[in-house]
Amino acid sequence: MAEPLRIGIAGLGTVGASVARMLAGKTAELTRQCGREIAVVAVSARDRKRDRAIDLGNAQWFDDPVALAGSSEIDVFVELIGGEEGPALHSVRAALEAGHHVVTANKALLSRHGVQLAEIAEKKGVLLNYEAAVAGGIPVIKTMREALVGNTVSRVFGILNGTCNYILTRMEAEGLSFEDCLREAQRLGYAEADPTFDIEGHDTAHKLSILTSLAFGCRISADDIYMEGISNITQADIRAAASLGYRIKLLGVAQRTESGIEQRVHPTMVPTGSVIAQVHGVTNAVAIETDMLGELLLSGPGAGGAATASAVIGDIADIAKSRPGFQHGPVFARPVRELEPYKRARMRAHEGGYFIRLTVQDRTGVFATIAKRMADNEISLESIVQHGDATGEEHKTVVLLTHETTEAAVRKAVESITRDGPLVDKPQVIRIERAA
Repeated sequence: MAEPLRIGIAGLGTVGASVARMLAGKTAELTRQCGREIAVVAVSARDRKRDRAIDLGNAQWFDDPVALAGSSEIDVFVELIGGEEGPALHSVRAALEAGHHVVTANKALLSRHGVQLAEIAEKKGVLLNYEAAVAGGIPVIKTMREALVGNTVSRVFGILNGTCNYILTRMEAEGLSFEDCLREAQRLGYAEADPTFDIEGHDTAHKLSILTSLAFGCRISADDIYMEGISNITQADIRAAASLGYRIKLLGVAQRTESGIEQRVHPTMVPTGSVIAQVHGVTNAVAIETDMLGELLLSGPGAGGAATASAVIGDIADIAKSRPGFQHGPVFARPVRELEPYKRARMRAHEGGYFIRLTVQDRTGVFATIAKRMADNEISLESIVQHGDATGEEHKTVVLLTHETTEAAVRKAVESITRDGPLVDKPQVIRIERAA
């Protein structure tokens, strides 16, 4: 049997501690499957005294994760510190330069420095594995790097943030406000004390940028993503969507067009009969559209210690199964030198159309004004519906569904209606997406 694979773990929070416990609890099973023992020989964490429900007495402690990363006592460096700069970046770079394989769950790090780190990994002939960085326990990275070889991907999209999906699910199921659902998510540990990173779309955007690179063979470009969060979604939107046969989800969408690659993160209305509309709670889902397989949908736990740790251990096991002299595959499915520069697509008409909700004064001529502004911007309407408003008879809610049109045209029309003066509340615009 081969020599044991020596693991160094930096970061012993929820995920890191789960990884250490799983490796200790499944030693015999992993040894049988991988053909060698996997042993945690070194760790780094800020608090040595914290109870992590595991005996790490045999592991060497490092106060500095960079020192651990460069240690000759390890074969694999597992980075679970988090953050796109600082100790996470310095330690991963040090590990790769030292010729150690790296496993990370850090989507922020990869979205900002992934190409640079991949270049070092390829130069040193080591693996940089990151299954846990996107969609938790769902094996979407392995699927895109390995199982879809030979397929041409045209679009990848999905629910990539469990916090947002939990909030939107509770809002619909229980009629709660966004604020109430967010507080409950924080109480349960699904959302941070400062939830901005999740609810405003940053987390989804980081993950989407990684999937975009894998899907289209381009360099990661996290700064070229249109991003809109869910903090402005109200019960009025949830109810209106349901009455029209839709459900609201926060989606990350990347697709190739004739002019380049489009990346966007925003609340989206999807048909209630679609598979992705049935993904509830903290569950994630990723849909991949290809020329050979058609549409593939992967769904499962997107967050939490166990799900993320499972993905980390899968990456470690892949390294354990490899042998000296084995030629490792590229980090982003093709060698860094062959990754194309990211080319942002020109704005084009959105195929699914738009949902527009307007709360207006109940007065003569308002409908005509709205219709005229839509016509002025060459927006074709599929339907326009008026509802009474609970705040009083003097207010009405007008819901419009457009045919295919551009974001610019919709925004311009809404701005014109706002200037006309009939609105009594902030207008809402949500894309409608064809979905799996």
